[in-house]
Amino acid sequence: MSVFRHYLALTKPRLTLMAVAASGAGFWIGAGGLQDGASLLHLLLAMTCLGAALAALNQFLERHVDAQMPRTAGRPLPSGKLAPVKALVFGAVLLAIAVAHLFLAVNGLTTFLALATAVLYLGCYLPLKPRTPWCVPVGAVPGAMPTVMGYTAATGRLDAGAAVLFAIMFLWQTPHFMAIGMLYDGEYRSAGLRVMPDKSRGPTSVPWQILLCSLGLIIATLWPTYVGIAGVRYMMVALTLGFVFGAFAFEAAIGGTLPAARRLFLASIFYLPALLVAMALDTG
Repeated sequence: MSVFRHYLALTKPRLTLMAVAASGAGFWIGAGGLQDGASLLHLLLAMTCLGAALAALNQFLERHVDAQMPRTAGRPLPSGKLAPVKALVFGAVLLAIAVAHLFLAVNGLTTFLALATAVLYLGCYLPLKPRTPWCVPVGAVPGAMPTVMGYTAATGRLDAGAAVLFAIMFLWQTPHFMAIGMLYDGEYRSAGLRVMPDKSRGPTSVPWQILLCSLGLIIATLWPTYVGIAGVRYMMVALTLGFVFGAFAFEAAIGGTLPAARRLFLASIFYLPALLVAMALDTG
């Protein structure tokens, strides 16, 4: 059982579950409800494998970095509970299963997006983390893909609805990650990760990124109504959620304190599922 727990830890269950849930919401929104339960099940199974694969391969590639941070030193690889080659094989097999399942049971477009997500995440985002804070917007691209993949699994196309979902997911990630960065900036820097901008007052500073992306997020959340994938009731909920989330973002950006960053992080965790549920329940 202990070995099973180690492999389970490799999959980062909470993050994988969030990605799977986001893809399910995207499917529901794209389909306008539960029109094809079998296709949704195939998508969720494939996304579970994809999320678990990327999490395992992430930990394989960053095992030396994880060993330098107290928050991650207890993970299976830096702690020596699993051999790195086992994580590599585990992740590679899951990735192959996910891609094959999407191709055979969903559609080619969603399969292509899955491959693009893996390449961007493993081949671009992770190598950039020790080099430049621009890794954050690069990483936000694969981070935004689960909802889009759910949408394309239901519709088979990239259109205005997919673009709006991508924009919402992309913009949400910056205040979410900046809150995490504020909480663990010391650990990141000691491990050699340049994920947070140097302290400055310019437009690339943490406060400005939080404020601008939060404002852009609020605007983006209104567009599902205009492109026809959600109704007016959703828009009213989005405005309310945006006002509350914006207040937490403003507090974290202006105050810059750790308690404010923690509140922003918790608000971001609540905000996104609430928004997607509201959209799914009021699909156009």
